[in-house]
Amino acid sequence: MAGPTTTAAQRGARRTNGTSSARSRPSRPGPRGGRTRLPSPRTVLVVLAALALVASTVWVLYGSKWLRVRDVTVSGTRVLAPARVEAVAAVPLGSPLASVDTDAIAERLRRELPRIDSVDVVRSWPDGIALEVTERKPVLLLEQGTKFVEVDRKGVRFATVDRQPRGVPLLRLTADQSPSLRRFDTERLIREAVGVAGELPAAVARDTRIVGVRSYDSITLELTRNRTVVWGSGEAGEAKARALTALMKASPKAGHFDVSAPTAPAASRS
Repeated sequence: MAGPTTTAAQRGARRTNGTSSARSRPSRPGPRGGRTRLPSPRTVLVVLAALALVASTVWVLYGSKWLRVRDVTVSGTRVLAPARVEAVAAVPLGSPLASVDTDAIAERLRRELPRIDSVDVVRSWPDGIALEVTERKPVLLLEQGTKFVEVDRKGVRFATVDRQPRGVPLLRLTADQSPSLRRFDTERLIREAVGVAGELPAAVARDTRIVGVRSYDSITLELTRNRTVVWGSGEAGEAKARALTALMKASPKAGHFDVSAPTAPAASRS
């Protein structure tokens, strides 16, 4: 009885060992599992063509002699000399047009030429830079000795000139003793006067010689033919402009107009 039992046990052990060996063997990859697919020739050609296109574009823009700055044009100037604008711009002639720092040129122009209100620096392909300038326009003048300081619609003092530009009124500030200076400084009063000048009807603006400011709410106009206008504060400017236009049409021979209260304007001969 002992013999068959031992034999059966040995067969069972062999089966068990065989199973363990089979489980411990590393699995072989399938016929497709470990194979790396290479790109097709068509894909390789497309990639190479794209790289060649990028390289040629970069070379044309930055390395070739065809797209380099050769010409600078200036437009929009009325007082400034175009040659002066071009000199301050300092556009790097001969440099690749694509590499020109247009923002830096614009900033330099605005900083060194305060008369410039805005400027567009435009690449003009294939080889030009265009400087499109907008100059500040004076709406009032401040006397400074024998010269005049120009003030634009934003209240910016941007230039000093020897002669009074035609059609630009003087600003006369007499607010030294005004209590309003405690609340509104000189710069604020100048801005108020600028605002009034901007609200004037065109016909009145042409005839205005002096804008007087005694305080925040006491602004007057001196016109041609010894006419005066009491404007009051800078508030309700559009309504005051309409009232003044109507008064001048209704009383063309009047010499004094008061629109400080635009709902109750008044006109008189003196």
